[in-house]
Formats: sequence, structure tokens, C-alpha cells
Amino acid sequence: MRSHKCGELNTQHLGQTVALCGWVHRRRDHGGVIFIDLRDRAGLVQVVFDPDLSDSFAIAESVRSEYVLRIEGVVRDRPEGTHNANMFTGQIEVLGKHIEVLNESETPPFPLESEIEVNEETRLRFRYIDLRRTVMQQRMKVRRDVTRHLRQYLDDNEFFEIETPYLTKATPEGARDYIVPSRTHPNAFFALPQSPQLYKQLLMVAGMERYYQVVRCFRDEDLRADRQPEFTQLDIETSFMNEQQIMAIMEEMIRRLFKDIINVDLGDPFPVMSHAEAMRRYGSDRPDLRIPLELVDIADEMREVDFKVFSGPANDPHGRVVAMRVPEGGEMSRSVIDELSKFVGIYGAKGLAYIKVNDLAAGAEGLQSPIVKFAPDEVWAKVMAKVGAQNGDLVFFGADKADIVNEAMGALRVKLGLDRNLLTGDWKPLWVVDFPMFAWDDKAQRYTAIHHPFTAPSCSVEELKADPGHALSRAYDLVLNGTEVGGGSIRINRTEMQQIVFAILGIGHEEAREKFGFLLDALKYGAPPHGGIAFGLDRLVMLMTGASSIRDVIAFPKTQTAACPLFNAPALVSDEQLKELGIRLRKPAGKEDKQD
Repeated sequence: MRSHKCGELNTQHLGQTVALCGWVHRRRDHGGVIFIDLRDRAGLVQVVFDPDLSDSFAIAESVRSEYVLRIEGVVRDRPEGTHNANMFTGQIEVLGKHIEVLNESETPPFPLESEIEVNEETRLRFRYIDLRRTVMQQRMKVRRDVTRHLRQYLDDNEFFEIETPYLTKATPEGARDYIVPSRTHPNAFFALPQSPQLYKQLLMVAGMERYYQVVRCFRDEDLRADRQPEFTQLDIETSFMNEQQIMAIMEEMIRRLFKDIINVDLGDPFPVMSHAEAMRRYGSDRPDLRIPLELVDIADEMREVDFKVFSGPANDPHGRVVAMRVPEGGEMSRSVIDELSKFVGIYGAKGLAYIKVNDLAAGAEGLQSPIVKFAPDEVWAKVMAKVGAQNGDLVFFGADKADIVNEAMGALRVKLGLDRNLLTGDWKPLWVVDFPMFAWDDKAQRYTAIHHPFTAPSCSVEELKADPGHALSRAYDLVLNGTEVGGGSIRINRTEMQQIVFAILGIGHEEAREKFGFLLDALKYGAPPHGGIAFGLDRLVMLMTGASSIRDVIAFPKTQTAACPLFNAPALVSDEQLKELGIRLRKPAGKEDKQD
């Protein structure tokens, strides 16, 4: 139907007769001459229709936005002064000789190329229209290029691409499973995989040595802006490599990816930071290193003061007191500070103390804040020296349980860094290592796994049993600009260690056999040392394209409520289907008018 793509024409095609197919991006009538910007996936080209060819001109007059056309014409130079440097085809145009309407279009529900903000649910309901937009076409192209590049790198490094099942068994990996009933096995259920974790470990036991897969994963998580119920990850596993070797080969893959796809040099090597240091300095295990603000511990200075808001957490083994200097932050108004106080409240902070540094030479008299009176002058002098305060700065304080301080002040650090344009660069990668093996759940009164139950500790069985709360794991996360883009670990490859980890997590022998008997058995048959990593493909593409949400780099994403406006899913199924599966619906408590 076509000889060329719209966006590929240039001066090399001058004088050639071409056949083009595409959508009407824009139609303009200028003094009896009609201009049509024709668009296909490759880009735009301007087509001109003169009234000399009356039949074609009449059709050109009748077309509207998003009509699908086939046009034949001759490529020619644009007239002097009409070149468009912003278009690849901006030096040429096509003189239309023949036009055929392949399909008409109603007026789209929103303009495709406009600065007008369109409601996201409307965009998702008409996603096939939204995807026609130039920015979305470009993002899909980058996604294609990223996937192809990653596959090529792994193929070149002797990895096997192996598919693993989507219908599997429910396993605890930190989120709820999507459950699939089995018709052929009454009252039994499959689960959609949260990740191929156990399958890829079994592939290592099977001697595959190097595996990868671009795979869909499913997690029935609570609503979060940066999560999707189904997402894509690049899943990787290797045998006979330690964490440093795995990190090195993966780092090279990501470095080449950014250089080849978007011409960004991420540096060599990536910095490495322990989890403990990241939490101490930034209050986060995925710190954005572009932001120069840091948290400074001041518990030692606050233990003896009368101000219980500070001295209480300072003397609590589970508490934390920190200060964070904001250069030239003294210019912030009280209303701005009040808004920031509301912001940290989202993360559980009871308030946000601050000091404006007006004149350090004047001692406490040069500090402006309601809290200055609650501590001796020498205490404030030590604090100001410790944080490196200068005249005109603002110092914020956080004091509470350590996890609340870390989350609230870590979020405040990022907000201030972005709002005040404090970024020191465009791209800052970081490996975070030495994560704790476990976290204590006060509500459940038991340990939970920081990563997953199959992560190897960096200590012996005896040391792990003696002090699980202080055990570190052989895990590593790759963070880029404050976003975790990849996470992995060395896995447990001995039955005894795996059983001990299960026991610490409160998984008894019978439960372990029921849920993971196949893994425990496999580890007995010469399981090699192995480890791996998984990269969030959606997150990588989001960062590389500058999109604000992973939904903008997924062709057909779900909403924040895990719904699909396009297909109106999830939806009810027929009584016949439910009966065939042996399922009877019940009304959820408190929702008498809705079916579960």
C-alpha cells in the first residue's frame, strides 16, 4: 500500500513519486491550498494539495483529524523560508496527486498534540488514541530498544533465555498473590507468579548456569502510585559467581544500555554504599545522590537537654534525633514551613522543628526558632558546627522512633532537593549492599525477610541462629536517582541454611515441606552456589524517557486502583463459569450491595 514511511522522507527523495499511508495529524486551508500533516509511526510529513486536481482537492477538503489516508505524490523542496528545523522532514514536502480515504474518524475524545492536561482515566479508556501521540510513540520505541539491547547483551554473555510458567503455586514473597481457580482440580488453585524466583533457582540446580527472561509478574498489592498489579522485569540468575562478579557484569550492562540508547555516561564504576550508611546519611535505602542534603545524628548532643521532644528519642535505643541543613533555606516563609510540617505528618512525624540561622557569631541570639530556648547555648553551638551551618541557612530537625524519622526526614530531603532545584547532576547510580537479613514485626511478633526467604546471609548457620536480628544478607540493590531499578542477592544453596531461615521466619517444618518441599529436595542434589538480580523494565524505561509514571511507558497499564478502563476489568463472570469452577460468591462485610 505504501512505498515509504512519512517520517523517513528527506532531500534524497526529491523528485520521487511516493505512496504514503497514515493518519491526518493536522489539516490547514491556506488561500485555496490545502496542507495535510500526515503521520505514521515514523513521524510527520507535510502534503500539499493544489486545486488544479479537483477530485483530489475535494477529498482533501473533506478530511478531518485522525482520518486514515493513502496518498500518492511527488517529493519536492519546501519553498524558501518555510523550512521547519523541528521536523526530520522539514526541508521537503509532498505534492499530492492522489488521495484515498481508508477510514474516517470521529472527533477524538482529546486532542493528540496539545498542552491541555488530559485526565488519566480518559487517556486509559481511549488508550489506542493516547498511544498515537508522538511522545507515547517515542516511549514505546525506547522500550523496544531497551528490551532488544538487554537481550543482545545477555545473549552475547552466554545467558540462556528460558520461559518459566505463569500458572504456579502461591508462595510468600511480600505481597498477595493473584489466585486462579483450576477447573480440572476442584477446590484447588494456581497463583500467578510474583516473580520466577524459585523456578530460576531450580534452573541453576539443573545446570543452566546463566539464565534470563523478560517476564510479566503479578502482585495484588495495596494501592501505590508507582506500582502496577502486573509489570515486566528482566530476570537473571547465574551460577558460580559471587556478588561482586554479578554486580560487575550487571553494571556493565546498564552502563552500555544508557550510553547506547540515550547517550548518557553513568560513570565507571558505580559507587557502593552499605545499607546502614544509606539509612544514616539519607534516611532511605534508595537515596537520590543528586541531592546534597544529608541527615546528621545529634542524639549525643540532645541526651541531657530538658526538651523531652529531643531528649526522649535521644535516650531511646529505638529512637533517633537528626538535623538537616538546607543551604540558604532561611528565606523560607512560615507558611512554607507549615506546609512542610504537614508533609512530614504523612509519614508519621508529629511535627517539624526548625532553626533559622541569622548570625552564627551572635550565638543563640542569632538563631531564630521557638525551640532555641529549650537547650543551652553550647548545645546549639555544637549542633550548628556539626551540620556545617552558615548564615542564611535553615536547619530542620527530626526526633522520634528511628523508622519514623528516617521515612519522614528522608522524604523531606527529596522534596526540598527537587522543589529548591538543588540537584548536583542528572544521573547518579548507586549499589546498596549489606542489607539486614530480617526486620522485626512488632504487630506479628516475629521476623520478616527484608528481601525474600531465599537470600543467603553473610554469616554461618551458628552465627545466624545465635543473633538473627543483626545478621546481614548477601543482597545488593541498584538505585538510580532515588529509584530502585534492580535488586538481587546470592541465594541459599544448602538445605540446612534454608531450613534455619524458614524457622527464624516462623515457617515450621511441616509448612516448609508443604510450601517449599520441592526446593528443599533440590538443594540436596548438588545445588551450585548461585545468585541473581531482577531489573524493573518499566522503571528503567520511565527514567530513560523522563516519564513521570511507569503507566506512561506501559502500553496498556492499570489505574492506581488496579482497574482497566479500556476493557472495564475486572468484571463479573457468568453463573455458569462459577458453577463449573465450584465457586460461590459471598458479599464482603460492610459491602452488602456489591459482589466479591
